[in-house]
Amino acid sequence: MKTTIAFKSSILALSFILSCGTGCGAPAEELVKQGDVQDLKLNPTEALKFYLPAEKLEPRNAGILLRIARQYRHQMADTSCVNEKIRLSGLALAYAERAAVLAPKDSEAHLSIAICNAKAIELQGNREKINALRQVKTFADRAISLDSDNDLAWYVLGRWHQRVADMGGLKRKIAEMAYGDLPRATNDDAVRCFRKAISLKSNRSVYYVDLGITYASMGNKDDAKKCIEKGLTLPSTGKDDPETKRRGKETLNALN
Repeated sequence: MKTTIAFKSSILALSFILSCGTGCGAPAEELVKQGDVQDLKLNPTEALKFYLPAEKLEPRNAGILLRIARQYRHQMADTSCVNEKIRLSGLALAYAERAAVLAPKDSEAHLSIAICNAKAIELQGNREKINALRQVKTFADRAISLDSDNDLAWYVLGRWHQRVADMGGLKRKIAEMAYGDLPRATNDDAVRCFRKAISLKSNRSVYYVDLGITYASMGNKDDAKKCIEKGLTLPSTGKDDPETKRRGKETLNALN
């Protein structure tokens, strides 16, 4: 009888060891899958309910860290409180930087840092704005150097050129005198980057809208209208797409 009980105990113990050896990662994987469902629905608060527990199980998983950084950025768009935006911005950047340390050759990790800095620009003082602009350029370039087919990285780089070029010569010179030089930026480079992003992913609405906005800044009304109108017909798939489309409509109205 004792032998039988001992045998059964051994079998149970062996079963536990074998199941752990093949499925210990399953809880985190399942949490990530459930978080991904909410991420696709653009529900950051719900997604974090799954991603944050997954991070506790696998704190060195760069993919999970990048998912969390994205949700905190999304939450920034969902609040009107400046202090809360600043808090969320800091959290997002911290997670993105952790991911880049763990996965230094991952294009998405460096892109995440670029996006976090881009989101923080309007929340900062002048000196910090200039530094954030430098960081956007540095990390977008790095993301592209690691993966030249990263369409979103090309788009972020295009937005950087668009934004800095829009500062104008005098405003930029004053800023550089006070806070240091910025890399060269032109609308031509913005167009090149946006067109590259479109060549890699032709169904993303904001790529066309921002290309059109750039053409408008260059005085090319026909191409501006054509690009913005095409972008407005495409579905919104990103958290920031509605705001970009709003800017596009504003530009389109000014052109008509």
